[in-house]
Amino acid sequence: MTALKETLSQLEALGSEKMHAFNKKHGVGNNQFGVKMGDIRTLAKKIKTNHQLALELWNTGNTDARFLAILLIDPKQLSSDEISGMVKSERFTHVADWLYTYVIKLHSDNEALRIEWMQSEDPMCARAGWSLTSGCVARTPEVLDLPALLDRIETEMPNAAPEAQWTMNSTLAQIGIRFPEYRARALAIGEKLGIYRNFPVSKGCTSPFAPIWINEMVRRQELEKASENKKS
Repeated sequence: MTALKETLSQLEALGSEKMHAFNKKHGVGNNQFGVKMGDIRTLAKKIKTNHQLALELWNTGNTDARFLAILLIDPKQLSSDEISGMVKSERFTHVADWLYTYVIKLHSDNEALRIEWMQSEDPMCARAGWSLTSGCVARTPEVLDLPALLDRIETEMPNAAPEAQWTMNSTLAQIGIRFPEYRARALAIGEKLGIYRNFPVSKGCTSPFAPIWINEMVRRQELEKASENKKS
């Protein structure tokens, strides 16, 4: 039995009908086993980094195999073209976000990819591009033109694909949270567009509606600052 077949057999054995149904409810097709995230992480720790196996798992198109592949892959061994191909080939946003977190963010060419994807008409490339941009707002804002980004968000977000809309909204919120000089405009754009205004959230969670998100995070920052001042 090959390593690929053995690994797929292990994944299949970990699957359950309950998780399979849950995944289908959230947009996953039939090419899945229904494996819990915790079990995928445990299996990945057992196998450890295995770039070739990861590529073979990814190419199956199986959702659980792709989650596992992301944890086994070595980002340094991927070319920019290979990453772009992976991004374009996946439509389930949970897998796409794992790919961003564990692979794309760590790739040496992520800034060049960000610039390329920010102009892409492919919704998953656009989602990844805006994810990288949101990260830049938090970590390296000096590479960005924040007013121009706000212009783009105000103009493009209403008609953007839902996949890209989500990460555009994250960029908008991050600008409003981290830059007081642009906060009023970020809040105004959020109110004007109204995207995610009525988004359902669990008790104790913050709404993704940008004005609520921004104001809540700023409130928390101010409370932390006040607490630190009292200690000093």
